[in-house]
Amino acid sequence: MARPRWILRLQAIMWRTLMGIGMFLHRLPPPCPPSPAFVKDIVPTVSPREGIIRLLFYTPKDYLTQKSGKRYPLVVNFHGGGFTIGTSSDDARWARAVVEQVGAVVVSVDYRLAPEHPFPTAVEDGVDAILHLADHAEEYGIDAHHIAIGGFSSGGNMAFTVPMKLQQVRQLMGNRDSYLPETGGERERLKSTPGRLEKRFDCEVVASVAWYPSVDFSRPRAERKATNIRPDQELSKMFSDLFDSSYLYPPGGDMSDPFLSPAVAPDEVLRGLPNDIIVYTCEFDGLLVEGRKFSERLQKDIGKNVVYTMVEGVPHGWDKAPNPLKWTPGVDQHYTKACTELNRVFGA
Repeated sequence: MARPRWILRLQAIMWRTLMGIGMFLHRLPPPCPPSPAFVKDIVPTVSPREGIIRLLFYTPKDYLTQKSGKRYPLVVNFHGGGFTIGTSSDDARWARAVVEQVGAVVVSVDYRLAPEHPFPTAVEDGVDAILHLADHAEEYGIDAHHIAIGGFSSGGNMAFTVPMKLQQVRQLMGNRDSYLPETGGERERLKSTPGRLEKRFDCEVVASVAWYPSVDFSRPRAERKATNIRPDQELSKMFSDLFDSSYLYPPGGDMSDPFLSPAVAPDEVLRGLPNDIIVYTCEFDGLLVEGRKFSERLQKDIGKNVVYTMVEGVPHGWDKAPNPLKWTPGVDQHYTKACTELNRVFGA
């Protein structure tokens, strides 16, 4: 029996508070993660749900002193937390690595969370962030043709589903039939949106960077957890039940929806993903198997250039350990490796 929504909201609020404490501890070990250079609030246009989407901008040191005309590559980031908890500042250490080693602008998106905003709001908010940044590329000094989309856990899911949704929105706006599922009245709503549509779609996503992503909700949660060789390191049932009940609403939806489960999306949909895909999984994680199999499919069946790494001996979310005394060993190494791949993709 499904839990009432008000109970889910109370539970989510409680865990958001506790996670905030954990992330405070995570930020204590030196070097301290950066604060955003500035913040921008935007109004949703893709989602029919009213609200605000907050964007946090992390910028290179020369960003404010550069002469007009320089364009920086852009990395758009989505935080983890089962689409239910977490904030856009959680990945500030990753943002610092990208800013310093790639010289890119990082925009971390505070997409709206479930249960207040269930599926597919997060994915729609991700597309709105991309469209806004493309529309204001000159103002922000970013190169809209060198965009990478990345994220952690549920945000890693969005590293795939947001480009797919962007592809669908482009099709709908171009009066072309879409082979992706369309919600009621979506085409008409998008066409009534004010803005310079040509400029908003003048962008290119060249890479996806997914850290320990969830990519297949078509498989029962218990079946996914059973693949973990270290069950003691697995996410607790309390959390997974909260996340699934909050985001997958109303119950009984299609768990094979490509905007939810990209791993089972049709080939023609996956061909629209960026050519370069960077995936990190964790050895002690119930999401390892689906992440590895999806990576193999993207490379062998779809023809994408996939750089896949399994981080040995670590559980899901290992890089966010709330240890106030010591920065987690090995994280910098993998962040640097991912940045090296971004430099290759961006042509740096």
